[in-house]
Amino acid sequence: MNPITIGKSDEILNFLTEISLRGKGFTTECLMDYVLDEGFTEPIYLNATGEDSEAFYKGQPNAWAVYQIREWKRVLTVSGGAGKERRVQITETP
Repeated sequence: MNPITIGKSDEILNFLTEISLRGKGFTTECLMDYVLDEGFTEPIYLNATGEDSEAFYKGQPNAWAVYQIREWKRVLTVSGGAGKERRVQITETP
């Protein structure tokens, strides 16, 4: 997949509804549900890169491997990739 960057909350949330993650480590049927559960209700930035055969976009495999979602000072990063265990990290920038 080509890298993608989105800067509008509604577009980010709509995009995340189409992402499901399977495999080792962190998994979810809908990435948007997890993002909302973590309190990211109005994300202002999303960047998705890489390729992961166990990540799905609109039901199709080989979606992005790394997702960075920012809401003001908080950043949620989901990282994985072929043969790697997927992880989630939330950090706060100064």
